[in-house]
Amino acid sequence: MQTELSKKLGVEHAVFGFTPFPAVAAAISRAGGFGVLGAVRYTAPDELKRDLDWIEAHVDGKPYGLDVVMPAKKVEGVSEADVEAMIPEEHREFVRETLAKYGVPELAEGEASGWRITGWMEQVARSQLDVAFDYPIRLLANALGSPPADIVDRAHRHDVLVAALAGSARHAVKHKEAGIDIVVAQGYEAGGHTGEIASMVLTPEVVDAVDPLPVLAAGGIGSGQQVAAALALGAQGVWLGSMWLTTTEAELPSPKLIEKLLAAGSGDTVRSRALTGKPARQLRTEWTDAWDSADGPGTLPMPLQGLLVAEAVSRIQKYEVEPLLGTPVGQIVGRMTSERSVQAVFDDLTRGFERAVDRINRIAGRSGQ
Repeated sequence: MQTELSKKLGVEHAVFGFTPFPAVAAAISRAGGFGVLGAVRYTAPDELKRDLDWIEAHVDGKPYGLDVVMPAKKVEGVSEADVEAMIPEEHREFVRETLAKYGVPELAEGEASGWRITGWMEQVARSQLDVAFDYPIRLLANALGSPPADIVDRAHRHDVLVAALAGSARHAVKHKEAGIDIVVAQGYEAGGHTGEIASMVLTPEVVDAVDPLPVLAAGGIGSGQQVAAALALGAQGVWLGSMWLTTTEAELPSPKLIEKLLAAGSGDTVRSRALTGKPARQLRTEWTDAWDSADGPGTLPMPLQGLLVAEAVSRIQKYEVEPLLGTPVGQIVGRMTSERSVQAVFDDLTRGFERAVDRINRIAGRSGQ
């Protein structure tokens, strides 16, 4: 599953794997793909440094990258406390009432929330990059459009390629104009923040719009046949995130959450603003239903919503309150029916890819060539 882009980066398979877990990122790169560590959960530079040190020690010299979340426009002089103060009391009360309705216990006295969304704030992302550029990362990806121009320039000075996610051809063109090296065309089916256009439509539109920039297809891809389809649509690789959640190397905090993922079908997700304030595909739960209900106060814009629900999400996960327990995940969750290693996922991808290519060759009358 090689393309011009994968050869440029020195990887065997044009499979880019986004994950918040260092062990998964390293395993993806060792298996011949390109592991990309999501940095949004790191609230302190030392935490990111610790995990990048670990990846360096376990990646066997293979290339890897980092994914951050930062807006293209800079907002000066705004602290986390300033943002917290903008959250209406009505919304805080709704969180309290919802947690009480389902009997979610409080955190222990002095215990801090383990799930913070401060990584959405630009100053946090910049501190992450101050750490990351001391490591031999080969790719910097941004999930909120094009990074600021000075970050793009800084990455290029370090010989780091820059990727940005796009949900439409119009967004993709803006990335090209901003000097981005790789566009990730993320379709409606994808987990996390995603737009309105499905991958089958979006991928070729983006490929045509930004030619000759390489495009990675994302959303609804979890088999080798789907990888082959993405390459047939003009992509130079695929960007996979959800598939790694149920790998044995992943560090999901809850056995019950793993059970829910393994049992879920492709129709058991919803695009909701409940987690961050922007539409993000996730497991549908009674938590997402409560926020999307007409009886609720409505969600807040990013980053207010993320800050508002951070402690609630930590409590739901820690105490495994099943009706409320969820996670960002794409419609491909319907294929995630068993726990297996990252290497086993790659073995399945390569076998499926070979079968798809053989099938097309037979249709084209090239069998045996």
